[in-house]
Amino acid sequence: MTSQTTIDKAGPGDGPPGAPSGATPGKGLRGHPWFTLVTVAVGVMMVALDGTIVAIANPAIASDLGATFAEVQWITNAYFLALAVSLITAGKLGDRFGHRQTFLIGVVGFAAASGAIGLSDSIALVIVFRVLQGLFGALLMPAALGLLRATFPAEKLNMAIGIWGMVIGASTAGGPILGGVLVEHVNWQSVFFINVPVGVLAVALGAWILLDHRARNAPRSFDLLGIALLSGAMFCLVWALIKAPEWGWGSGWTWGFVFASIAGFGAFAVWETKVREPLIPLALFRSVPLSAGVVLMVLMAIAFMGGLFFVTFYLQNVHGMSPVDAGLHLLPLTGMMIVGSPLAGAMITKVGPRVPLAGGMAFTALAMYGMSTLETDTGSGVMSLWFALLGLGLAPVMVGATEVIVGNAPLELSGVAGGLQQAAMQVGGSLGTAVLGAVMASKVDSDLEGNWAKAGLPPLTPEQAGKASEAVQVGVAPVTEGTPEAIAAKITDVAHDTFISGMSLASLVAAGVAAVAVLVAFLTKRGQNAEAGAGVGHI
Repeated sequence: MTSQTTIDKAGPGDGPPGAPSGATPGKGLRGHPWFTLVTVAVGVMMVALDGTIVAIANPAIASDLGATFAEVQWITNAYFLALAVSLITAGKLGDRFGHRQTFLIGVVGFAAASGAIGLSDSIALVIVFRVLQGLFGALLMPAALGLLRATFPAEKLNMAIGIWGMVIGASTAGGPILGGVLVEHVNWQSVFFINVPVGVLAVALGAWILLDHRARNAPRSFDLLGIALLSGAMFCLVWALIKAPEWGWGSGWTWGFVFASIAGFGAFAVWETKVREPLIPLALFRSVPLSAGVVLMVLMAIAFMGGLFFVTFYLQNVHGMSPVDAGLHLLPLTGMMIVGSPLAGAMITKVGPRVPLAGGMAFTALAMYGMSTLETDTGSGVMSLWFALLGLGLAPVMVGATEVIVGNAPLELSGVAGGLQQAAMQVGGSLGTAVLGAVMASKVDSDLEGNWAKAGLPPLTPEQAGKASEAVQVGVAPVTEGTPEAIAAKITDVAHDTFISGMSLASLVAAGVAAVAVLVAFLTKRGQNAEAGAGVGHI
């Protein structure tokens, strides 16, 4: 597919036809590449932070609003489901109506929904507004990437994406720390209220600095049936992954939704070949580097999000740390992502993405293997080593895979490409949590009974064994009230040892996934638009 893009730009300083809008910025700050980066980073920070900060507030929300465990789960699931299902469609909206407008609407809606959650007096309202948060977050994220792609000269795009990735990594990893401080010293509502001033700042900066960029051959119509088919397929896939732990992987309901998802994606692919202006032109995937970038993002998210899911339980429930202490122990991971992301952007600009991406996934595989060796008494120094290595591995992958996806797409599809990147990450994270969660559950179920018997503890009834297994899967010792201290100590040892065996196996699986991703990394290459040097979009 060949597509040359030119840009309609509202404002002075137009570069040569087809050049990125930021190649020759207009007078003043409007449209300036680096100030554009600062502006979108403020907005993106809200969404990335919300992905982890809310988990710390869930127990307090449940207590204050009288929510059940299932209802509390939906505080996270509703947000994730809305975000994952609508990302690609939201990216298309940006391509059609302009990324500046889409970004600003996303920021306003996200901040308003956050404030509404803080004012909610029922769990039902919290869940409804979490759905709205996800929808507006989906508008914001691809638009941010679209603005960077259109604003930065080709030779500086990797550095910009590196800093963008740094903001996402730092916000994601810093969420538990900030959430713990706010919940502990203020209240759970403050976790959501904090987005309001951040949103106001992002809107003020956006109205002042952001410049509207649209390719002249941007889409002029909407593929409504394509949107419905893709949204339905994504919903069925994510719903199956969310409900699999409850239904079981052998359940007809789980596989029913999986097959419905496959059928939906198949129907979407067929329809996209027939419609005049498809939602996602399938010719886009003729670019092997772009397709490899999408696969790489999925595999990275499986290893990272799935593996890290158990680390929080390990720190809090096995080592007995508070949420704030657990977050502080993850600072080596956060720090290496903050330092490594812009450095990775500079390296990728010089040598291309293949070696940094392959090296990053190799470091990730090694870090996950190291995490499989953690024990109940492992010291902070050893943990910090593996967490730092994980951050060092993730930084080039976050930056490089994003550039490969966005840089290998034509400018008029930069929003769709940004949506693909985010959707791949969200689906990969969900898949990693679900699959590695199943690995953990299977290992705990197979080991718990034997470990329990070896410790000389009284036999459990099937019902007691089921409840004990559920507790052990998150590192909690199933000690009932009134249990003698000596027996409680034995139960705790068994629970923690069994949890460690499950986490070790899950970490090894994550390491294997990362090792496969090393091979995929060699299929990537620098975005052809970047190679053109002048910013002309060729695919």
